Amino acid sequence: MSGQLRSDQRAELALRVTPPWLLGRAARLVERNVLVHRRMPLIFFSAPLEPILYLFALGVGLGALVGQVDGPGGTTVSYGAFIAPALLAASAMNGAVYESTFNLFSKLRFEKLYDAILATPMTPRDIAVGELTWALLRGSLYSVAFLGIAALAGLVESWWGLLAIPAASLIGFAFAGVSMTATTFMTSWQDFDLVQLVLMPMFLFSATFFPLEVYPAALQAIVVLSPLYHGVELVRALMLGVFGWSLLLHAAVLLALGTMGLRIASGRIGDLLIR
Repeated sequence: MSGQLRSDQRAELALRVTPPWLLGRAARLVERNVLVHRRMPLIFFSAPLEPILYLFALGVGLGALVGQVDGPGGTTVSYGAFIAPALLAASAMNGAVYESTFNLFSKLRFEKLYDAILATPMTPRDIAVGELTWALLRGSLYSVAFLGIAALAGLVESWWGLLAIPAASLIGFAFAGVSMTATTFMTSWQDFDLVQLVLMPMFLFSATFFPLEVYPAALQAIVVLSPLYHGVELVRALMLGVFGWSLLLHAAVLLALGTMGLRIASGRIGDLLIR
């Protein structure tokens, strides 16, 4: 009869309105982002290009001149194997930051996407969790691509390097949470100049290209405050197969930053959208 739903239609509708067991209603926002980006595959292929170029320019080119350097745990490794984990960590950072800043700002301030989403049963926390999860997925894809290239180049020296992918996801979690919080305070596109102002020094001075010990003592104290430094040390130890209790500290710092950022971002999104 017209105006009535068939049993298969009712079942499909019930499935759509029932929150998935994983992520809850936030999974719907992830699904929405997947559908939007499925016709733009070049975005995913081009994003890891910059760290891969750095890898071959510095790790292979300059590495032939530098030779061996001191690695974690007193090991000695090639310069290429030393910087490859750092560039993987930077790739995860960039993927998470750009998704959680530029794209989030556009949806929040101009597209008014979240205003429409809050007309559904979704909450500001669902929005924050969904966007953060999407940022993690993008960052993880970049990390997988980069790790594959590094492995083909012979710069992954341990099978423990496979754990660099979840480690990179943890890096993305930390930076996505912090970046989402920062984005909620931005009011114009000019504010994004500050993003690059923060990212570039962090990229250059987080023990990315040189061991921490080569920095002056005063600068070392600043370097260890960088979230990227903790990510670099975590991924580097895994890819080189060197373990120590300090890895738990690095992971804890990243987890704490991501959790704090997610909580604050959820509150801020609610404040901005629910008046």
